[in-house]
Formats: sequence, structure tokens, C-alpha cells
Amino acid sequence: MSVLVDLQLATAASALPSLEQLTQWASLAAKDRFDGGEITIRLVDKEESQTLNRTYRNKDKPTNVLSFPFEVPEGVEIDLLGDLVICVQIVAEEAELQHKKPLDHWAHLVIHGMLHLLGYDHIQDDEAHEMETLETLLLAQIGIGDPYREDN
Repeated sequence: MSVLVDLQLATAASALPSLEQLTQWASLAAKDRFDGGEITIRLVDKEESQTLNRTYRNKDKPTNVLSFPFEVPEGVEIDLLGDLVICVQIVAEEAELQHKKPLDHWAHLVIHGMLHLLGYDHIQDDEAHEMETLETLLLAQIGIGDPYREDN
């Protein structure tokens, strides 16, 4: 089942993935883990990313992706998983620095953020291993190599 993506563009940057690509990647991560529904993906510049990262994570710097799970109030029936906020400049910088194809890195970060919305985390070593393994398996399904290996 496909995830419905509400795309918000809060950037003037170009060379962004399409709504169809974002939906494909989000749906891949959600398959068998989320029974349909909706997410918001907001593409932002460094300033907004830094403000959100400082406000919600006490880290005063921009970051690649932030995940905000939606906590459904009791008695409300809505299939909203949450929001992903992705900083377009950080994604581009990381892809170049890590010698990755930009769209491959976008796919990885959307899947990574979706897994956070679905309850996965990487704080503990065993959690990180589980999440990274799942990311690698999902990316392989669409022909993208292991994002944690330097030679990909």
C-alpha cells in the first residue's frame, strides 16, 4: 500500500526529487510496517533546519533529516504518521562529501526518516544495527548500495 505524501517546499533550491520519488521511498519503508495513511515531507533550507534542530533536539546546527511522529489523540481516527523535515543543502553537501549519487542519498534519508516515524532508532548499538540493516535491505530493493559502506 502506498503512503500519501503531502509535500511542502520551503526552499528555492532546485534539483529536488519529485513527489513520485519521495512517495516511492516513503512507501518502501512503510510497506508491511504502516497500513497506509499520510505523511508530510517538508523540504527546507539550513536556517529552518537549524531552528528546528535547536528547538527540538538542543543541537544548534542544521541537520539532514528530522522526524516528528504524530501522536494521535485518544478518540481521534486519523492515519497520519508524522512529518519529515529534510534540509536540501545538507543532503547535497553530504552526497558530495560521501561520493554518493544525490538521489541515492535522498532515498536513504527518506527511508531513514520514515523508519524513525515508525519507531526505529539508533541510540543503542543493537538498535543502530537493526535500523542500518533494514535501511540497507530496503535500498537494495531499488538498486542502491549499502549507504554505510564507503565504497558505495
